[in-house]
Amino acid sequence: MAANDSALSAPSTHKDGAVKGKTNIADSVVSAIAGIATRETSGVYAMGGGMSRTLGAVRDRVGASDDPTRGVKVEVGEKQTAIDLEVVVEYGTPISKAAGSIRSNVSDAVETMTGLEVVEANVSILDVHVPGAEDEEDSNASNGSRVQ
Repeated sequence: MAANDSALSAPSTHKDGAVKGKTNIADSVVSAIAGIATRETSGVYAMGGGMSRTLGAVRDRVGASDDPTRGVKVEVGEKQTAIDLEVVVEYGTPISKAAGSIRSNVSDAVETMTGLEVVEANVSILDVHVPGAEDEEDSNASNGSRVQ
């Protein structure tokens, strides 16, 4: 049998017919799932804090796609994961309700897609977005004047 022929042989299987092997899920996969699930939650305006959010806003304006992992930190083990989220909520959103919804959405999405148990989902509310505030700042910055 030639060396190339071994690739054609049938894989070894368990009694139930499943192929043996190990699945490793990268931190970035869990981060992306958690970030998308968080952004889909009602009342969430943005993710990330300070410089991360500022740089992300600049990237978004020049046409680069939004980074789903911005504001997300994870620790991934073989069977469990812990997730930290940094969030900006819309003004008027009940923060405790939003945090609970975020935890639920993130946990459901990560557990469904990866099979990992979410043992912690920590939500840090970094800011409150007031609609219209950024628009005024942007128009003042674009014309170079502090007053109109």
